[in-house]
Amino acid sequence: MPTITDHVTTTDGTCPVSLHTPDDGPWPGIVMYPDAGGVRPTFRAMADRLAGDGYAVLLPDVYYREGDWQPFTMATVFGDASERQRLYGMIAKVTPDRMAGDATAFFDYLASRPEVTGDAFGTTGYCMGGRTSLVVAGRVPERVAAAMSFHGGGLVADEPTSPHLLAEQIRAAVYVGAARQDKSFTTADGETLDKALTAAGVEHTIEWYPALHGFAVPDNAPYDEAAADRHWAATKSFFGAHLH
Repeated sequence: MPTITDHVTTTDGTCPVSLHTPDDGPWPGIVMYPDAGGVRPTFRAMADRLAGDGYAVLLPDVYYREGDWQPFTMATVFGDASERQRLYGMIAKVTPDRMAGDATAFFDYLASRPEVTGDAFGTTGYCMGGRTSLVVAGRVPERVAAAMSFHGGGLVADEPTSPHLLAEQIRAAVYVGAARQDKSFTTADGETLDKALTAAGVEHTIEWYPALHGFAVPDNAPYDEAAADRHWAATKSFFGAHLH
């Protein structure tokens, strides 16, 4: 799968990205937001797989403001107090304002590429990236045609920046693949999000997977092959219906 390594200039600096495409083109563009562990080989492989379905997939280093940061080991990061603190500190800096500003630069980059067609794009993300996907759909609505979130946390929160409060702004179709027993997105949260999207007239699907938070990402401890396969099938179907 052809991969281009590049940089995108944002209002805060220069963000390393990789663009994953099929051999021919142009193709609809998708931004894939990684989980809290950030860009690593697992996500490059996932971007390649999604590109194989006929998309130009942009994978950004959402932690680029940290400089040359040391990668996390996902199998142990949450059990190591110092690494967990480092991770949460980095997560906290990826604010909704920064998500939206960066997304505008990512979409401008995609629109400038000969491998990419169209002026509205897809977003997909995992864990923290699942939240980012919906935040971007609400804050940069004219650029997002389809937004997906898998085991996304914080989609409904008791704060003014909660993604569910952006429902009235969202123009994209929305798909949420939720995990069971997920404290970061409970069944009650799912009901709240569903009501908000329904009231706003947003075409959406919320599905519950019989797997734990992190089920779709191979290097996460709760990875579930059956649930991951289902998520890939849903991704192919959803983007196939909403990105052209």
